[in-house]
Amino acid sequence: MKLLESFQMGSLMLKNRMVMAAMTRSRADIHGVVGSMTAEYYAQRASAGLILSEAINISANALGSPLTPGLFEENQIAAWRKVTQAVHEKGGIIFAQLWHTGRVGHSVDRGGQLPVAPSGIKIEGAQHFTSQGMKEYETPRELALPEIRQIIANYAQAAQNAVAAGFDGVELHAANGYLPQQFLSDSANHRADEYGGSIANKARFTLEVMRALIAAVGGGKVGIKISPLHPYAGIAFDDPLATYTYLINELNQLDFTFVELMKRSPMFPLLPHYPQGDEIEIFGKLVSHTLVAGTAYTRESGEAELQKGIASLIAYGSLFLANPDLPRRFEQNAALNAPDRPTLFGGGEHGYIDYPFLPA
Repeated sequence: MKLLESFQMGSLMLKNRMVMAAMTRSRADIHGVVGSMTAEYYAQRASAGLILSEAINISANALGSPLTPGLFEENQIAAWRKVTQAVHEKGGIIFAQLWHTGRVGHSVDRGGQLPVAPSGIKIEGAQHFTSQGMKEYETPRELALPEIRQIIANYAQAAQNAVAAGFDGVELHAANGYLPQQFLSDSANHRADEYGGSIANKARFTLEVMRALIAAVGGGKVGIKISPLHPYAGIAFDDPLATYTYLINELNQLDFTFVELMKRSPMFPLLPHYPQGDEIEIFGKLVSHTLVAGTAYTRESGEAELQKGIASLIAYGSLFLANPDLPRRFEQNAALNAPDRPTLFGGGEHGYIDYPFLPA
């Protein structure tokens, strides 16, 4: 089957076309440092063609959720070095997903500091998970221009830190309602300067970050994740087709490795004015880079997607979480472990590194 074929992605030879999607697991300590369990967790899943790490905070100011890891202090970098070494010893390839949560956070986990965002617009109708339980979102503080430039520099530094930690590359998390998508969206960005107003201005932040990442570590080590129709965290576009057509066309001019296109989660309804149809057909055909398709794929639907010829790789989230040997299970069409949902976020070994492998 095509899922199990090797694939040349830039200078990297992937052993198969199955990508382990980035998944927040909240197993870092309060200082954003991952431990030996995290090294084992990723090493167990090194049979993936490509591993995308859980989202990693690029700075202290990027933090949105408790017990999520960082990549901006020496002890964090040293801890990740043990993870990448463990993955490489198993023959795996791993990219670090770079994260700034923007307004998707809360002051209780940020030393009393409000989250920051393109505009002072809070997320309505939802709550945020904090170290003190679920809380209403706060109105974020609008970023000043010098702060925006500093965040772009922080992304570039985090990319360099990732490579120093042994990651094979980095992925910009520009999906799921986090800071890059906040700049891009009409619902979260009401700025009147060069980062707001027109589609081109709203896309400026994402494109400047991508250029900074490419300059920092080289395009062969850079990817980006986008989610055009996923309305998580209050994200909405007046015309998502126009916005993402512009963004993708601009990305097509840049020299980097892949675009991960996340389809809308089935748990979220399609906004009434959004285009009907399949996102891979609508947006994926516009992408000139290697395309990774993601969200809720199965063995059968992933194979069918590859056979269409638009996507070259398929990202699997919860299936990889619960099945560390997922490629082997697909090869044998074996039964799959089900994810233990109460252990998805936070905790210890249970539901993290104790999912069973198939018998040898």
